[in-house]
Amino acid sequence: MASVETDRISKLIDSSDLISRDLSWLKFNERVLDQAKKDRSLLEKLKFLAITDSNLDEFFMIRVGSLYNYIDYGKERTDYSKLREYQFKKRLFAETQRFVNQQQSLFLSLVDQFEGSGFRIENDLDQLTMNDRAEVEEFFDRTVFPMLTPMAYDNYHTFPLLMNKLLIFGVWTQAEDGGNQHKLSFVQIPANLPKFYEIERQDLLLFVPIEQVIRYYMQKLYRNVVIDSLTLFRITRNGDFTLEESDDIEANFLDELRLKLKTRKTGRVVRLETEYNPDPNLLAILKERWLIDEDNIFRMHQASLVDYTRFWGIVNHRLLRAHLPKQPSPVRPVSLPPKGEQNMLEVLKKRDVLMHHPYNNMDPLLELLDQAADDPKVLSIKITIYRLAKRSRIVEALLKAAENGKHVSVLFEVKARFDEENNLAAAKRLQSAGCFVIYGISNFKTHTKLCLIVRKGESGITSYVHMSSGNYNESTSKLYTDLGMLTTKREYAKDVAEFFNVITGHSNPNRFKSLITAPTNMRDQLIEMIDQETQHAKQGLPSGICIKINSLQDKKTIKALYNASQQGVPVKLIVRGICCLRPQRQGLSENIEVISIVGDYLEHSRIYYFHNQGDPLLYSGSADVMVRSFDRRLESLYLITDELLKKQVTNILAYNLKDNVNAYSMHEDGNFTRREPQEGEKKFNVHKEFFKVRATAIKKVSLFADQVEESTPTTTKK
Repeated sequence: MASVETDRISKLIDSSDLISRDLSWLKFNERVLDQAKKDRSLLEKLKFLAITDSNLDEFFMIRVGSLYNYIDYGKERTDYSKLREYQFKKRLFAETQRFVNQQQSLFLSLVDQFEGSGFRIENDLDQLTMNDRAEVEEFFDRTVFPMLTPMAYDNYHTFPLLMNKLLIFGVWTQAEDGGNQHKLSFVQIPANLPKFYEIERQDLLLFVPIEQVIRYYMQKLYRNVVIDSLTLFRITRNGDFTLEESDDIEANFLDELRLKLKTRKTGRVVRLETEYNPDPNLLAILKERWLIDEDNIFRMHQASLVDYTRFWGIVNHRLLRAHLPKQPSPVRPVSLPPKGEQNMLEVLKKRDVLMHHPYNNMDPLLELLDQAADDPKVLSIKITIYRLAKRSRIVEALLKAAENGKHVSVLFEVKARFDEENNLAAAKRLQSAGCFVIYGISNFKTHTKLCLIVRKGESGITSYVHMSSGNYNESTSKLYTDLGMLTTKREYAKDVAEFFNVITGHSNPNRFKSLITAPTNMRDQLIEMIDQETQHAKQGLPSGICIKINSLQDKKTIKALYNASQQGVPVKLIVRGICCLRPQRQGLSENIEVISIVGDYLEHSRIYYFHNQGDPLLYSGSADVMVRSFDRRLESLYLITDELLKKQVTNILAYNLKDNVNAYSMHEDGNFTRREPQEGEKKFNVHKEFFKVRATAIKKVSLFADQVEESTPTTTKK
């Protein structure tokens, strides 16, 4: 019967013209895991393993948590895959179990290589020398023991509050006299304890997992009783605080959920990770307590570990990180003059500058803000902030500007997932310095990245504008690929100033000249441009669409792309993560190809290219093709008009399409295949090639063979 049901579910999924957002996300995490299978250093492989586990934690908290909101409150839900909530849960957990098995198998295949890289994970304290074990015991007695709190659960003690993503021991004990009375208690490992106890030897670094230290000395917490069993586990709870991120929750249900969740102190448990052989009695109690079943339980292999996110402590260890490959030095932006005037306030009067991170660093923007903070002619600075670096030069420049008497307005997004605390601390500093600080806008998350500097010079007012796909974060700008444009053109300044009025006041313009914004009409304007390419194809005119984004999920936009494909428009999509569109389906999307770039840098830039009969319309900015981007966020895309910048951005798309090292081709069934160089073909790795780009190399770039401008063949083979 189980196989019959599995076949029926598979047929339903295959019959849908859309791919499940959540199943697509699991395929993305498989591509991240695949990075650990490539020819990389061992530390890099552990890094990607840690990333996949961190991704999985967030997936369960947000996406699986969202699914359980429907299940727990008896609401109906039909996924893009045509599955109802219980059917979908069954399929989703089966796929996740398969992925976790892949994770563990890969980890176990790497263990034998650890010592060759100068370290070992030591799970057995009996294998330590007497001196080492004495040091470990002293560490336990002085540091760990005082921090541990056994919490009993019996007729006299309520079930304790067990925290999200902490390692926890379930402990069964009985009296030393051998009586039949068994007691259950829990020991949580505090988050501020190190994940490993480190032992430095002359030729080897030992990492002893903290849970193995506690397990070895657990008896010290239970004097004069016998420990019958110890079971290590970890739970993941529904991330209730991010309900606004749940694209598929209707507004009235969201309001109902908010009221119900006020009575709950913690989110419901959606995942239970346990070590290899958990105590069955403990498991039965946890399943009943948390209303979970076998689908929710993820058992680790015997030699594996619970929680791979701890590998960051190994990857970034001071004695090991030298083994990581060094990142190339950033190069100057193509559009920035190589010599001459270095004052950005003067440079930008003469030209627009496009920064492509991490190949170009953030220095031009940071220099602009520093100069603006000191320049007596600068009147005001306005900026939106979503995520900041821990030691932010952006914040320091804004503080200095405020201290120098300039009007500084900062819109902070306090609901930026996992960055709330950092943002609030920075916002309070700025507010104390006299900045005008706005903490988010009603029900919309502020995701747009905009900065406006107003300066009064001898020839009048000049406005300096920065628009970006990336955050104002110096740290992530070294790891994420993003685009940011600096300009003094009046049309941009007027639109950005107007958009700030929308954000901070009650202005509501119908359209902007150089911006497309959400939640007003971004979806409609993008679909208009898709439909224009469709009309061109129907009339036998040249056409083409190329879009590079993080995620593609919005049904209406996907429908428009399907229609364009059916009319003969060539559609090239570069989608890093979720893709709910099915490419290459007969009669539906035969002219659509989808690739995903996953590699050394996290692809974060968004680019929208429309052929427009050889005079391309090119946009970049903060928005993906998602319901939340169009309906629940303040987003912006900016039109690129400068010819050099247009060629530079077109070249970015062309290089991505040409990649045969980091690229994966998507198939009609939602699976991906890693691209490899064909016979006689050289490797082309965009994460290296972009460090080599020069202005002379991009003058003849094109994406479609019939484009009016001069072109060289850079498109991929079909």
